[in-house]
Amino acid sequence: MRRIPPALFLFFLAPAIGELLSGSAPPVEFFNPFMLLILPALYGSGAVLVRELTLCWDKRWPTILTLGLAYGIIEEGLMIKSFFDPNWIDLGILGTYGRLAGVNWVWSVSLTLYHATVSIAIPILLTELIYPDRRDEPWTGRRGMIGLSILLAAVVLFGALALAPYRPPFIPYLFAILATVGLYLLARRMPKRFKPPQPAPRLRPFWIGTIGFLSIVAYFIGGWALPELGIPPVLTIGFLIVLALGVLHLLRWASGEGAWSDVGRMALSTGILTFFILLAFLAESSADRTDNPAGMALVGLAAAASLLALNFRVRRRVRDEKRAEAINRTHLNSASA
Repeated sequence: MRRIPPALFLFFLAPAIGELLSGSAPPVEFFNPFMLLILPALYGSGAVLVRELTLCWDKRWPTILTLGLAYGIIEEGLMIKSFFDPNWIDLGILGTYGRLAGVNWVWSVSLTLYHATVSIAIPILLTELIYPDRRDEPWTGRRGMIGLSILLAAVVLFGALALAPYRPPFIPYLFAILATVGLYLLARRMPKRFKPPQPAPRLRPFWIGTIGFLSIVAYFIGGWALPELGIPPVLTIGFLIVLALGVLHLLRWASGEGAWSDVGRMALSTGILTFFILLAFLAESSADRTDNPAGMALVGLAAAASLLALNFRVRRRVRDEKRAEAINRTHLNSASA
């Protein structure tokens, strides 16, 4: 895989995670030639641009997540318009539950959080783990960023006009545009870290992965189970926001503001994606789906095998780096003595 340019790898990994592994677009749909053009142009362009802008501004994960929120609004609000369409195919009860002033609020909040994390942040994190020696360098030049920006704008415009015929109310749609611009400006002005690196309690990789897994389980409970229980929508929205902020705070405490090794980052990604791997096997046998989920079990197996292989490689690399540091430290001590 490392023979593939990292930007190109991320360009296809983002839709593979955000749509294929998640089950939103099962293999029959995902590998349709038309979708193989649309989905990478959308997800891939967004993920690469988020990563390159973050690096260009000398920022890091707070900015990646903030730009990821902006991407979620661009896709679901401006292009697909599922934020506003009460009859969007995937909404179910969320087409009426939490709908106010022409906006599906619970769906809008949950999908924005989903795209920021699963569609953008996780693919970037995994790609940087695969290409650790190129983590701190740009992957595209100025022309590449301009080309990806044009591609993203074109696919969003095409989708808004041709793929999603629903015409939302003007004012909510305008606010979605303003929210996207506001998040972009906020991301540009955010600090690289919220506070200087400092010693903090560290968790074993197993527990970091557990946090990732339980957080995505709690997210789906909040976005899909709570509405079925008839809980007031404002409480459901509050639960999703508090969950996101709480998980970020917990991870920051556990990492000491970026003190994780790559093993910890790998564990977090594995924990989150394990949920979707398990979901892929359930989707294969689901009788309630209106699409064709054939091949989802194979997708889950491929994802599990890839994560296991990458886990092994990351652990071996970190172990070798520590061994090399220990040898260098010994040589320096011997020389100083």
